[in-house]
Amino acid sequence: MAKPSTATAKRGRRVGKGSRAMPRGRAGPPYTLAIDIGGTHIKASVLDRSGKPIADRVDVMTPHPAPPAVTVELLRTIANVLPQFDRISAGFPGVIQSGRVITAPNLGADAWRDFPLAAELEKQLGKPARVLNDAEVQGLGVISGSGLECVLTFGTGMGSAIYRDGLLMPHLELGQHPVWKNKTYDEYVRAPALKKLGPAKWNRRVSRVIALIRTLLNFDHLYLGGGNAVNITLELPSDVTIVSNLAGITGGVRLWEAQFDAFFVHARRSRRVSRRW
Repeated sequence: MAKPSTATAKRGRRVGKGSRAMPRGRAGPPYTLAIDIGGTHIKASVLDRSGKPIADRVDVMTPHPAPPAVTVELLRTIANVLPQFDRISAGFPGVIQSGRVITAPNLGADAWRDFPLAAELEKQLGKPARVLNDAEVQGLGVISGSGLECVLTFGTGMGSAIYRDGLLMPHLELGQHPVWKNKTYDEYVRAPALKKLGPAKWNRRVSRVIALIRTLLNFDHLYLGGGNAVNITLELPSDVTIVSNLAGITGGVRLWEAQFDAFFVHARRSRRVSRRW
């Protein structure tokens, strides 16, 4: 297997040799290795129990193609240059059930189908792991916990997440749903559409998407994130907010809150049952 590239995006940190010493003066353990896997970039850092990073964020280009073996090996490389950690949170761009990948439309669906990502991260990195859809993890880093809140992420595709009073609702893969003239949301506002149409026309599409989501969900607040949210120049109403893409990492600590315990205990049991058969 070829070694992962050391090239990184701006503001990121180069993957290579680094110190794993634990910085002092932080909120303390448990420390979480928080990973945000995207179609274009993979970002990671280690967070203290308050959700604050204790190390510079690592930001590397997602390999293409990005089959599971290549991606997991890259995650091992990233983990080895970050401080020591007690647990792992990962956001993945697709449908996740019981720690397994069901769909990965922007990473190669066939290679990832039914891949046990949480179990593989535990095996390779030696710490307990929790995996959720990337938009859902980002939402955990920004929502207020009051009312019906929705998150849309604009990047390689369009991700989505819905919460009621801080509780995660069943995942809707809105990105794969038709939205306009046989185009899915993914096709309608994804990165290639921005490049092809230019910012002005792309923003008009984003405005139409916001209106459709408002009609569909009647949300109390909508958060817009993802790597292309910086290209949104619309005059937004007070119940729509653009949020930092770093929430895809900082939301990782909340994935270990008690409200998720029963779900991930169920996921572990499901993995044990699958091994028996």
